[in-house]
Amino acid sequence: MLEVRDLNAYYGKSHILQGVNLDVAAGEVVSLLGRNGVGRSTTVKAIMGEISPAGSIRFKGRNIAGLPSYRIARLGLGYVPENRDIFPTLTVAQNLALGQKDPRRQGRWRLKDMLDMFPNLQARVDTPAGVLSGGEKQMLTMCRTLMGDPELIMIDEPTEGLAPLIVKQVGALISEIARRGLAILLVEQKLSIALDISQRVYVMGHGRIVFEGTPADLKANHKVRHEWLEV
Repeated sequence: MLEVRDLNAYYGKSHILQGVNLDVAAGEVVSLLGRNGVGRSTTVKAIMGEISPAGSIRFKGRNIAGLPSYRIARLGLGYVPENRDIFPTLTVAQNLALGQKDPRRQGRWRLKDMLDMFPNLQARVDTPAGVLSGGEKQMLTMCRTLMGDPELIMIDEPTEGLAPLIVKQVGALISEIARRGLAILLVEQKLSIALDISQRVYVMGHGRIVFEGTPADLKANHKVRHEWLEV
């Protein structure tokens, strides 16, 4: 479904991504792991068209490298950014409604699904999103992306800075997304979550993929974990 080949990206003169290759098949959950600053978030931003990419990015057989983000989204690629972009003056319900690409077409995810999974949002459905907690904003951002009915969703650091209870809820939502057959590319620091739900993992270091394999392969590879993941 998603095929990335020789992906390069720059911030000014800094060469951040240096020939990244990765794949995500339909219905597959893939995690992109690594320490902060190695290029994981830059990878998903380049795929989504938020920064200029060099290389091949194919989604459902179509080359999307260089397309504007809104066109990529309309093709069925969803993106949950790390900075939890929400519209603070709009209510929770209004934020979720904005995620729908075509309100006349019923997708796999309805407003009721979102509110049933997250009672926190149900209780604050008419509340301006700007007053939500960090965890509630993260839930809202993920749910708004799902309202667009993507076929593959890229989720960037969904548990960063959240309390343990909210981390558990976010992990449960990601598992539910996978159960419903959506493909997922997950950027995550917490190995316990990533290894539990992923079929395959990539480890990134210095702008390159340094490991690819199953969660079991990674657990068995002490050298890779010590060199590229452990603090």
